[in-house]
Amino acid sequence: MRLEDKVAIVTGAASGFGAGIAQRFAAEGARIVVNDLDAPGAARTVHEIEGAGGRAVACAGDVSCDADVARLVASAIERFGRLDIVVNNAGTTHRNQPMLDVPETTFDRIYAVNVKSLYLTAKHAVPHFRARRSGVFITIASTAGIRPRPGLTWYNGSKGAAIVTSRSMAVELAPDNIRVNIINPVAGETRLLAEFMGEDTPQKRAQFVATIPLGRLSQPSDIATAAVFLASDEASFITGACLEVDGGRCI
Repeated sequence: MRLEDKVAIVTGAASGFGAGIAQRFAAEGARIVVNDLDAPGAARTVHEIEGAGGRAVACAGDVSCDADVARLVASAIERFGRLDIVVNNAGTTHRNQPMLDVPETTFDRIYAVNVKSLYLTAKHAVPHFRARRSGVFITIASTAGIRPRPGLTWYNGSKGAAIVTSRSMAVELAPDNIRVNIINPVAGETRLLAEFMGEDTPQKRAQFVATIPLGRLSQPSDIATAAVFLASDEASFITGACLEVDGGRCI
């Protein structure tokens, strides 16, 4: 198994991409700390992992809150004795709409979840990684950060910030043998899809799919497959990379 004996935190793992990543990592031998604001959803992901023979524990919390992230990292080390991988998957957006119609509170929340969370997971995980001279961060950003869609300006900006922040982390942390890579999914079958489109209708879906050369939205399994590779020792010489898992959207 490609992640045997590794310990991974996956944020936003109650559903969607995060749940898919957590389940695939567990199938590849990793022990998982499942994080989400949705405590029952996190517990459900753990139940699914354990039902398939994997090992996982839930740790509900807000990735934009310092105390919650400190507890998240501590729970991984206390429960499993180490930490090898942090997948920064938790994210939020605003409804597709004119940029000046987005409330300031929504703007602040988007940047807190999508960008500040990178600072907080680094703050608490990097000292442990440095002590072991090994560690992996994977940022689940978005094609929105490199090929923005209209109506999602502040979300687009947050994902652009996440990409540049992660690449800068990769350069700074490389001497400590800590790798940082980015996955950029295209719009996918997650609970945020209706917000991206403004409304979830067959017509809106058709418009989005028409911008993707391979002709479909992304699935959690697509993102999980890429994440397994980047987290594994097979990618030991890859850092600062942005992998578009987008069906050709960014061509």
